[in-house]
Amino acid sequence: MTMTPAEGDRMLADFFAPWVRELGLSVESVGEDRAVLRLPWSDRLARDGGALSGQALMAAADTATVIAVAAARGGYGPMTTVQQSTTFQRAVVGSDVRVEAVVTKLGRRTAFADITLTTVDSGALAARASTVYALLG
Repeated sequence: MTMTPAEGDRMLADFFAPWVRELGLSVESVGEDRAVLRLPWSDRLARDGGALSGQALMAAADTATVIAVAAARGGYGPMTTVQQSTTFQRAVVGSDVRVEAVVTKLGRRTAFADITLTTVDSGALAARASTVYALLG
């Protein structure tokens, strides 16, 4: 059974820390092995110089991965980040960000995902990330 965006948004409200919810993320789509979230532009998330902070992008990638892994598992279960590697390609200024996480391997105890972060305005690649999660339950 495929998770809906509304179910993904409920996960954001129910299972994430208040500071993550303050990023304003919303779930745009969910598939069997993926999730697409939108990170809205905010001056509050910008660093000196006006670009969206890397920390906000990394948190968005991490959060999208949780939703994607939950979708691949058929529902939310306890999990934790073991590793995340992020490569930044270009600064994001004044644009929302599309965050797509794709589960590349789902095992009994671990999950792996690749994430692309693109600007909504131009579709330009802003960052790529890869994650490894430990599945705890």
